[in-house]
Amino acid sequence: MANKSNLPIIVVGGGLAGLMAALKIAEQGQKVRLFSLVPVKRSHSVCAQGGINGAVNTMGENDHPDLHVYDTLKGGEFLNDQVLVREMCYHAPGIIYLLDRMGVPFTRTYEGLIAFRRFGGTLHHRTAHAGASTGQQLLYALDEQVRRYEAEGLVEKFEFWDMIGLVKDSEGHARGIIAQDMQSMEMKKFLSDAVIMATGGCGLVFGKSTNSQVVTGSANSVCYQAGAIYANGEFIQVHPTAIPGEDKLRLMSESVRGEGGRVWVPKKPGDTRDPLTMPDSDKWFFLEEKYPKYGNLVPRDVATREIFDVCLKGFGVGGGDNMAVYLDLTYLVKEKGKEFVRKKLGAVLDIYSKFGGGDPLDVPMRIFPGMHYTMGGLWADFDATADKRLNWDSGKNHMTNIPGLYAAGECEFQYHGANRLGANALLSCLFSGMVAGKAAHVYTGNLPKSAEAMDASLGDAELKHCQAFQEQVTRQDGNENVYRLHQELGLLMTKNVTVIRNNKDLESTLGALSDMQQRFGRVKLVDKGLAGNHELTFARWMYNMIVLAKAITKGALLRDEFRGAHYKPAFEYTAVTRKEVPKFKTTTWTDDGDYGPYYMARTGQNLRGGAQLTPEQVAANKAKADKLSPEVIEHFKWFDEVNEKWNKPTLAKCVNTEPAITYGQVKMGVMAPVPRKYD
Repeated sequence: MANKSNLPIIVVGGGLAGLMAALKIAEQGQKVRLFSLVPVKRSHSVCAQGGINGAVNTMGENDHPDLHVYDTLKGGEFLNDQVLVREMCYHAPGIIYLLDRMGVPFTRTYEGLIAFRRFGGTLHHRTAHAGASTGQQLLYALDEQVRRYEAEGLVEKFEFWDMIGLVKDSEGHARGIIAQDMQSMEMKKFLSDAVIMATGGCGLVFGKSTNSQVVTGSANSVCYQAGAIYANGEFIQVHPTAIPGEDKLRLMSESVRGEGGRVWVPKKPGDTRDPLTMPDSDKWFFLEEKYPKYGNLVPRDVATREIFDVCLKGFGVGGGDNMAVYLDLTYLVKEKGKEFVRKKLGAVLDIYSKFGGGDPLDVPMRIFPGMHYTMGGLWADFDATADKRLNWDSGKNHMTNIPGLYAAGECEFQYHGANRLGANALLSCLFSGMVAGKAAHVYTGNLPKSAEAMDASLGDAELKHCQAFQEQVTRQDGNENVYRLHQELGLLMTKNVTVIRNNKDLESTLGALSDMQQRFGRVKLVDKGLAGNHELTFARWMYNMIVLAKAITKGALLRDEFRGAHYKPAFEYTAVTRKEVPKFKTTTWTDDGDYGPYYMARTGQNLRGGAQLTPEQVAANKAKADKLSPEVIEHFKWFDEVNEKWNKPTLAKCVNTEPAITYGQVKMGVMAPVPRKYD
């Protein structure tokens, strides 16, 4: 069908998801306007280090996309939209080979094949990588493809423009955006029949994070305040290995552990001996000890809690508060040599040498968990076929509850559930960009009426609203400094809404956020200029961050369970059972670290949909399941009860800047939840 809309589709965000969406739209011959806070090659995707997942199975490990699906669902504690996860994992090998053909310089084996490394939450070598700068290489390759269409006039880039408002028509359909030139401060409406949000996460809500300084979540908050549902906001990933810093946190990629880096602390608290002279007998390799099957490559939420726990118990190293652990590459250097390690990890080693002090090839690095990723985001839908596959011909895919508004990449919620597996981020960005771009093209081609045929005043009211906000902030003459207010926000959210949560602190955080919103009305800008005024831009971001922080915090307060990155000690397994049951570590489990298959056998499920497990394998699993201890059976019963109540996405609706929380239904289609265990 010929496209009925002559207006360009708007893509907000110039990272991998935005570029892929723009590419897919332009491939259909439709024009795109691409908006970015920074030059697209400076988008935060450039900071991704470790790699991109795909079950290509070049390592002879019998890997398969179905196992990738299982690891992803298990890692996310089954809060993921399963049809989309399966579709993504099935497309992953093809996406990797597509990138290869685009010219991404993937690391190779001696035979010339794409090399794959292990990442957390899987036992397979599944992560394709370009050294330790994979995000940069993918972003540059994709931008080169987009530039072809830019030269043909199909793509127009608006760099250094900030989305500050969403245009909707009288029926509530998205019809464009209000954007501000960050250099001239001009505000302008841009009409369109579809808007794709590809704006990343909200790292700055937590002050210091591994994210770039423009990753504020402001544009996501704009959509949320305009009526878009924000889903699973409470699920915040704190990466286990970051370099603490006064200005921000810097990521030490999971690839360091994937290549052989070891995490440890001295066995004796307060031991200040030189780590290079300390014998192994005096070192506690706590992840390897507690999780012998996965070792240092347990999922990120698990590793983060363990590192946090050993530091709180006094085993940490370095600094006045001893809140760090060693991430040690010297063992790998002894085994493989410096040249090998530098070739594999050069980009991240340079970051530590510059900001952490010392050469990681010679001395162990000191690291600590840091805010890294948002599993939650704008709620989005999809259309499935009768056989539970994605209907690629539907304009509904990745559309939010606002018709015509789409979400892709980290700013949406569908793929990662309660915890994202490492190296699934780049994959989900690219895949969701593909889906959203195709869907937006289909949607605009079937609209009965385009925005260009509507009244010329369409969008004027939203433009005036944005102008009024700026005028109000500029006129304010109070005693609050917007940067100090942001510092308070970051400290508050990091303390109470990251690794360890409790309802008392979450309630006080909500109160503090409301107070902060009132104090924002007393912010006084030092810079009153109307050209390149970053303080004014940041003030708008700050207000939007406060509103979004409320949704995140209230979602965390109301979710009384322990799932993935949402850890409430009061609701751990032993805290909520009706009778005393030994904790995981003291219970006699099966001989396999992952008891998920036995639970599945007990409930009649089959890991690979019946296609690849033989009847003998199913029977063997069933036999083991029948021999599980009473404690394990009791845990399975508890697990079923908790999932009945809480395996549901949190849906936040903005009502006068306050979050109204309801719960939806996880879209299964592949398999029912199974218990999650990695030791």
